[in-house]
Amino acid sequence: MAENTPDLTLAERQIAEVISRTDKTLAAAVSCALEDATKQAAEDMRAIGQEDAVPAMKYFAAVVHQRMYCLMCGADPDTFEGGNPETAYHVIRNSQNIAKHYWSADVEPYPAK
Repeated sequence: MAENTPDLTLAERQIAEVISRTDKTLAAAVSCALEDATKQAAEDMRAIGQEDAVPAMKYFAAVVHQRMYCLMCGADPDTFEGGNPETAYHVIRNSQNIAKHYWSADVEPYPAK
């Protein structure tokens, strides 16, 4: 794979490093926020005697996913209005490709436009 990698200038390498470092920081912050939300929900449910009603972390991850999908597509995450269907198509197709390639999902990605 390295033989297909273009030689980057110093500036390009620095930019890539900053973006990579920021990506990792963001991912860690989101993971922490999901853990915190789950813990807070558990505490709040316990306070009202509803320990069995605590949503799983996957619930909160799905909430974040939906809001980020709207953001990526240019839609209002509260009303779903204003999204770009072309962007939505590409985001969904990318998810399908990841599932098929990395997880052997039995899915045929949308055809390329």
